[in-house]
Amino acid sequence: MPAFWKHLDQLESYVCRALLAVFVTLLFVQIVARQLFGFSITWIEELSVILFVWFAYFGASYAARMAAHNRVTFHLNMMPRKTARIIEAIGDLFWILFNVVFIWHAVQFISRLKPFVKAQTLGWEMRYVYMALPIAFALMTIRILQVNYLKLVMGIDPRDPDKVEVEQALELAEDEMRAYQRSHAK
Repeated sequence: MPAFWKHLDQLESYVCRALLAVFVTLLFVQIVARQLFGFSITWIEELSVILFVWFAYFGASYAARMAAHNRVTFHLNMMPRKTARIIEAIGDLFWILFNVVFIWHAVQFISRLKPFVKAQTLGWEMRYVYMALPIAFALMTIRILQVNYLKLVMGIDPRDPDKVEVEQALELAEDEMRAYQRSHAK
């Protein structure tokens, strides 16, 4: 069962990887077809755009899971970590409320779409294309709740992976500088 939960925790990552691989491959095929054979495959462009949009929304959900969304934190960095976590949670509560309202409106919009509203070249009903909106925002809401549970209940502070990499690089540079200074001080 732990392996199942580990894979479920990476759901958006797997979806994003698959979407990225497919739309980049499709775009490559389109470029080759245009440049080498002089013709265009019309449905590839439309499908690539749809896949890219889905990629962006699922990527936003994945970023929420990684606590990697942009936010103003200079004032939070000056506070005790416990206080900062509470303020972040209050901000996340507003984010969740926005997501819930957005999901509601997206579902209302999709339910009003008529079956004849279709993608031009693919012929797919647009309601299926637009399903990315409520699905991704629902996943994002779950991930926001998950991150806050980890922070506030479990005491685990998930950190933005880019920030962690920068901090590790700075620490490495400081260690190298100290080693250099010691070697030249002798």
